Amino acid sequence: MVTIKEIAQACNVSIATVSNILNGKPNVGEETRKRVLKVIQEMDYTPNSIAKNLKMNKSSTIGIIAEDITVFCTPEIIDGISECCEKNGYQVLLTNMRMYKKYSDTYYNRPDFGDIVNNEIRELLSKRVEGIIYITAHERSLQCFPDDLKVPACVAYGQSMNPKFPSVSADDTAGAYSAVTHLIERGHRAIGVITGKDNTPPTSDRLLGYQRALADAKIHYNPDLVVIGDWGRESGYIHTDTLLQRGVTAIFCMNDIIAGGVYDRLSEQGLHPGQDVSVVGFDNQIMTEYYFPPLTTMALPLFEIGYTACQTVINILEQPSKSHIMAPNPHNLYLERCRLICRSSVARLK
Repeated sequence: MVTIKEIAQACNVSIATVSNILNGKPNVGEETRKRVLKVIQEMDYTPNSIAKNLKMNKSSTIGIIAEDITVFCTPEIIDGISECCEKNGYQVLLTNMRMYKKYSDTYYNRPDFGDIVNNEIRELLSKRVEGIIYITAHERSLQCFPDDLKVPACVAYGQSMNPKFPSVSADDTAGAYSAVTHLIERGHRAIGVITGKDNTPPTSDRLLGYQRALADAKIHYNPDLVVIGDWGRESGYIHTDTLLQRGVTAIFCMNDIIAGGVYDRLSEQGLHPGQDVSVVGFDNQIMTEYYFPPLTTMALPLFEIGYTACQTVINILEQPSKSHIMAPNPHNLYLERCRLICRSSVARLK
């Protein structure tokens, strides 16, 4: 690799002169500048950004800890972080814990989970990251950063239980409200719900949105039309009969996987989604475009969550004083709005 010293020797100038030219400083003659830049191009010189950052005590790097990069939500969140870093002159350093692949969807209940996360944080700090973004694979409340963390940090797609660290997640309540309102506007009054796992934040928030939509439309809330699922396709399949027996004309599924199970069972009974029974999902996973018929669903603002989380960290970094990083902030949760994707699975009742 060509060095500044070799450039200086080839041009018969000082190392300081080459450095000034590389950094765009004005105190160099125009003829010298052109000659040095020509040699730099001919020798294919590439600046050593690592050495420069070490000298300035600045890495311009944001560390990302992903619980599992294979879970559907994570890649688009990382894309949002990457674009934000690109626009602000930062680079990313990604670590993938592969928790879902290793331990299934109960990994966060493991007694050693905190130790695993802390090890990843220490590893990123050893590589001189200036901030950290933690991406959850399952939306939930969590405490993943130690109180004495010396760099700004943010949780993406989850709710930080520690008020010292901000978090960014989707507005599930507003998303469910929009989905159910869409059904109501098309004439549905008996709207069944198949939830995710009980007592989890997305389930609670989406159920609240369902209830608010009914209340605003002056439709009586019937708890018999709400059945508890577990986010899996089988829960959509097994609960469809129950809701049909209770007279629903539409089913709000709290994720797209559940909706797939509903489709399966309706097909077995000779019923057609979007004609005999309306179905709405949540998450806008890629396969919903290929359901038959394509599924109406709520798109999670995953890119926006990643971008906002990254911008939050960078905003803290670029403040003149970082003394407020650890200051408690009751307004540290940023909610991004979901978007209704209308396809062919909702019928308009006469």
